[in-house]
Amino acid sequence: MAFSYRFSAFVGLLVVLNSCVIGEPKRRNVLLIIADDAGFESDVYNNTAIRTPHLRALARRSLVFRNAFTSVSSCSPSRAAILTGLPQHQSGMYGLHQDVHHFNSFDGVQSLPLLLGQAGIRTGIIGKKHVGPGAVYPFDFAYTEENSSVLQVGRNITRIKLLPQYGPFCERFGNGDSGMGRIPDWTPEHYSPEEVKVPYFIPDTPVSRADLAAQYTTISRLDQGIGLVLKELREAGFENDTLVIYSSDNGIPFPNGRTNLYWSGTAEPLLVSSPEHRQRWGQQSQAYVSLLDITPTILDWLSVPYPAHSLVGGGRGQRVELTGRSLLPALEAEPLWDTVFGSQSLHEVTMYYPMRAVHQGPYRLVHNLNYKMPFPIDQDFYVSPTFQDLLNRTQAGQPLSWFKTLQGYYYRSRWELYDSRADPTETRNLADDPAYAPVLEGLQSRLLKWQWVTSDPWVCGPDAVLETKLSPQCRPLFNGL
Repeated sequence: MAFSYRFSAFVGLLVVLNSCVIGEPKRRNVLLIIADDAGFESDVYNNTAIRTPHLRALARRSLVFRNAFTSVSSCSPSRAAILTGLPQHQSGMYGLHQDVHHFNSFDGVQSLPLLLGQAGIRTGIIGKKHVGPGAVYPFDFAYTEENSSVLQVGRNITRIKLLPQYGPFCERFGNGDSGMGRIPDWTPEHYSPEEVKVPYFIPDTPVSRADLAAQYTTISRLDQGIGLVLKELREAGFENDTLVIYSSDNGIPFPNGRTNLYWSGTAEPLLVSSPEHRQRWGQQSQAYVSLLDITPTILDWLSVPYPAHSLVGGGRGQRVELTGRSLLPALEAEPLWDTVFGSQSLHEVTMYYPMRAVHQGPYRLVHNLNYKMPFPIDQDFYVSPTFQDLLNRTQAGQPLSWFKTLQGYYYRSRWELYDSRADPTETRNLADDPAYAPVLEGLQSRLLKWQWVTSDPWVCGPDAVLETKLSPQCRPLFNGL
């Protein structure tokens, strides 16, 4: 069977409390598992076409969130948001931290590993890191793409389980096929294209189904790897004092998924398992939560305060506030949380397409600042079988079996407003409908307020320029927008 090179890597952030916090008699640890490009390909989220027994076992010990969202649908910006609690426009991680462009967080950002280290808590990361600079993310132990092959640290679940004892061996996809190597602890599960469940936002074609079948196989590696890590945690005696969180960084790498701020690009799986909050194990929460909530959750679990600081020297700048919240109260009783925000500026350096979004209750509002330009396509997605098939079918005038056209995908309105209750596929834009003018104005106001609170440099765009020393701060450009 041929495989695409999709893979679900996972990052294990293991936080170990070496000594008890004053007033806290118990040792507490955290295991944060972040999948790479994974979505809802799991029977935990009612996808019966795929078998994920280890995620299902974790779900039985977790509160399962049904409305969890990343704040940015791009790898490095999302990982930075998870580890700082700040949206990408506030942390400075605007795009991918790679190669010559190497986007970085601002030097003054107070990340989880930095704050925990200052509190005497040791941290480690195994797998894909993809954030920087190192001084902002100072893990005590790191086995990542920065000091080894990403194929080993991201895909090799045996190495992740046994690090650092396991010796090196050759491995690419690791499924045992010719030239691909083999991972001892992974028994690949193969799926036929006919078996997969095609989400509404992916073309239902033979090529896309084969692509999804390959995604399912990589999810099986992820699932088996999670089982190995949790087994190690249990046998080491830490199961009953460790908060375990599982999620993914962004939408899956398919059309309308990764790099988009629609539901299909931002909705994420989220399992939170606390040994001290068993009353909601196995239950589901409908509360709207964000991956920006992970930092305040871990700080809350470990009783570490978030410090007062500014990202401008000398205390002259706006005080940094976490707009996320601790998820621990949700582990006790269902909260009335109904709003999440999104912010994206770039993926690769060539993919400048700033967007801001707010999802409140049934309504999602997306602001496309560069709406006069075509939406850009990232490089590895471009060469994927699914997107190449879309291009070929469009050029040949063949049916796409998709809910959009490429023209409609590339060119978007400045404001997109959707009612997810009546229109779950987000295809009917209500922004110009007079009947929804109050909804539009209310969400625009809510989004603008969040942008000001989070020091968004794009807060005035695209028809004004931000001038911090003048009043009003948004100075008109008279550019016809």
